Amino acid sequence: MRQAGAVVAEVLSKLQKIAKPGTTTAYLDGVALQMTADAGAEALFKGVRNPQARLPFPGAICASINEQVVHGIPSDGVVLREGDILSIDFGVRRNGYCGDAAVTVPIGPISEENRRLVETTEETLKIAIERMRPGVRWSEVARQMQRHAESAGFSVVRDFVGHGIGTKMHEDPKVPNFVSDELLADDIWLAEGMILAVEPMINAGGYTVRTLGNGWTVVTRDGKYSAHFEHTIAVTKSGCEVLTKAS
Repeated sequence: MRQAGAVVAEVLSKLQKIAKPGTTTAYLDGVALQMTADAGAEALFKGVRNPQARLPFPGAICASINEQVVHGIPSDGVVLREGDILSIDFGVRRNGYCGDAAVTVPIGPISEENRRLVETTEETLKIAIERMRPGVRWSEVARQMQRHAESAGFSVVRDFVGHGIGTKMHEDPKVPNFVSDELLADDIWLAEGMILAVEPMINAGGYTVRTLGNGWTVVTRDGKYSAHFEHTIAVTKSGCEVLTKAS
């Protein structure tokens, strides 16, 4: 898991550096594919099937811009512009084990509201990392995450949540970034050895989303911007270890 996480961290670090105005998301995808191959890993997202979509997901990365929440499709026709915010979600399988992470990147100077949105979303993930340890209920962590995002005037996406991860990209349990009756009825007790992909998606406006006609790309219903951060995190004896953290 550490090996897979290290590949993910290296690729996302590179993509953050080269995501500039005038760059296409297809170019970023190509760089991610080449780095994945060079590392002897497999891109997790490429070729994934979805009942809503006619075609499998075509990219190694999800490249979601502005009001796109997740599952943005990389394309030669999508050129980054100054003022955009780009969420890059990326995962690999290496030696049978998976790593998955996401980051939202400002493209050149961005507005003050978008800067706050990006910073708040990253802080929301950090809150989870600070609180993850054996014996803690996930609802306690999720409550603090939700409270932080909403106190900044933003909303937490409900339709997409984090997940367990191991030999498969998506494993049990589902890991929400908010508190619901469903979570309280069947809470998750964190335990040593548990590995979770924690991924808050925070919207500048309301939390409702919709899926575009391609069957993949999810956007905010009100057209306001969204940010996304994620890490693969192992619960350890004394706390937790971020497996997708850049060295």
